[in-house]
Amino acid sequence: MVNIILFGPPGAGKGTQSAKLIEKYSLTHISTGDLFRKHLKEGTPLGKLAQDYMSKGNLVPDQVVIDMVDDKIKSSGDVKGIIFDGFPRTTPQAEALDKLLNSKNTPIKILVELVVPEDELRVRLAKRAAKENRPDDAKPEVIENRISVYKAETAVVADYYKTHNKYASVIGVGSEQDIFDNICREIDKSLLTK
Repeated sequence: MVNIILFGPPGAGKGTQSAKLIEKYSLTHISTGDLFRKHLKEGTPLGKLAQDYMSKGNLVPDQVVIDMVDDKIKSSGDVKGIIFDGFPRTTPQAEALDKLLNSKNTPIKILVELVVPEDELRVRLAKRAAKENRPDDAKPEVIENRISVYKAETAVVADYYKTHNKYASVIGVGSEQDIFDNICREIDKSLLTK
């Protein structure tokens, strides 16, 4: 299996590139946002557990999120690989994900980080908010907060995978196809290593 984390700040282009990678490598897409919505809508035991935390304004514990990821992997059947979107967001989540995947003998192969200058992120996020009719997301203070939360809390995940020699970065500015080709080059390179 080829397990990939496509990583980067909000507005880096992860969604656009994920769709292309899913098609090229026949990957299963795991988005924790999608998993939350599914479990909450279906009222599963995991969904009810998550709802208990969310209704009190608390973050859902990492183990509940990992259990949702595990459930998705088990229910996906025979897959060629997984692309993780929006997860892991913290070092403890990365450690828990590694533990889960290692127990299945199918570790993360590579984390590819899309590197985009902050000024470009601000422009992209404002455009996306207008295009998707999300006026709150267009507010400069909301955009600044999303970028600063990423830098303060999530960017360290890249450092975790660097220490495990499972990291590559790609400049996320330029033509969609060039960025995609560069991501594929990094993934293909990682497939040649043990």
